[in-house]
Amino acid sequence: MSPEVNRKVKFKKLLIESVRNGIYKQKEFHGRGCKIINMGELFSFPRLHDVSMKRVELTEKEQSKSLVQQGDLLFARRSLVAEGAGRCSIVREVNEPTTFESSIIRARPNPALVSSDYLYYFFSSRLGRELMGTILRQMAVSGITGSDLMELEIECPELEKQKAIAAFLSALDDRITLLRETNVTLEAIAQALFKSWFVDFDPVHAKAEGREPEGMDATTAALFPESFEESELGLVPKGWTVARFGDFINRLSVGQKYDQKSASTEGTVPVLDQGKSGIIGYHNDSPGVKASLETPVVVFANHTCYMRLITFDFSAIQNVLPFNGRGVDTVWAFYATKDRVKFSEYKGHWPNFAIEKSVLPPAALTYAFRDVVDPVIRKIRFNELQAQTLTQLRDTLLPRLISGQLRLPEAEALLEGSL
Repeated sequence: MSPEVNRKVKFKKLLIESVRNGIYKQKEFHGRGCKIINMGELFSFPRLHDVSMKRVELTEKEQSKSLVQQGDLLFARRSLVAEGAGRCSIVREVNEPTTFESSIIRARPNPALVSSDYLYYFFSSRLGRELMGTILRQMAVSGITGSDLMELEIECPELEKQKAIAAFLSALDDRITLLRETNVTLEAIAQALFKSWFVDFDPVHAKAEGREPEGMDATTAALFPESFEESELGLVPKGWTVARFGDFINRLSVGQKYDQKSASTEGTVPVLDQGKSGIIGYHNDSPGVKASLETPVVVFANHTCYMRLITFDFSAIQNVLPFNGRGVDTVWAFYATKDRVKFSEYKGHWPNFAIEKSVLPPAALTYAFRDVVDPVIRKIRFNELQAQTLTQLRDTLLPRLISGQLRLPEAEALLEGSL
């Protein structure tokens, strides 16, 4: 079956009004007034909802011109990296007056002519990014202009088809978001259990008061002492020690290092970066570190000082430092060190991190903790893989749906076949 041919329409013809750059206000006007969307929100929330933001005071005249409303599209007007310029976000929810900063361009689509959601997905697709590249200007920073943006020709099927495509892709995004939100909840459950056992020492308090510890079997309860003793970190369970991180974790080698340029979209081995985004691409060499659900690895990002539990084979760029447990369970070591990562203290150096101290329980108790949280860790990994599959499918289907090479029933069949 031959692909459908979409008409092409200049972007400005699909808008209620001309695009507008965001507001600039001096420091004395910040900290009160309207919410203001900064570049951080634009990049972190492609489908922007009611999230916490900074505030700025606007005059009535400024508010009349510079507020956002549901369905508005926001574009990064400039960025330090070329791929960031022109990045598109859609405003999905506005519960109070909200404006946007000067590095952002606002476009207000005409709902009688075009679906805002369709336009968002168009600009998020390979087709849209390639089109955006035609107006990218390389100066001190990469950027686009509103006048150039309005002249772009958009592939535009009939309105009802736009809405159908957008609804299908939005449903995919909703499923991805739900999986990631579920993982946040699961992670909080594991973190809360660690805090109860190894920070607040709830089972020890219970036994000291003659009560049975809650939420564990008798074998696990027997691993906890019935009293406390003094240590350099204050009162700790009797028999537990104080150890440096470096005493109970092993730093692992990652082999060859990769950077953003050498990591591709193809290949089989994920490459981890220093930021919280994690995987930046793939390569086809042997992985630097082997990991699995049974033998996970923790990565410590040397400069940004974030930590992540990894359950898949990977390599990493320079300054991503993996480690596992030494004489203790690795999952326990992850939670024991996770909340102690402070950039201001460690200044991005592993040695400063490794000499930090923690209360160290008997090794058997670290493995008992792992046994309890193992179902949670496995569920998190399953959700990660599901979200990854859906994300790859969405990105594959996006340009084909928009270009007319693939019809919705075919896309729906591909979706069902992948789950």
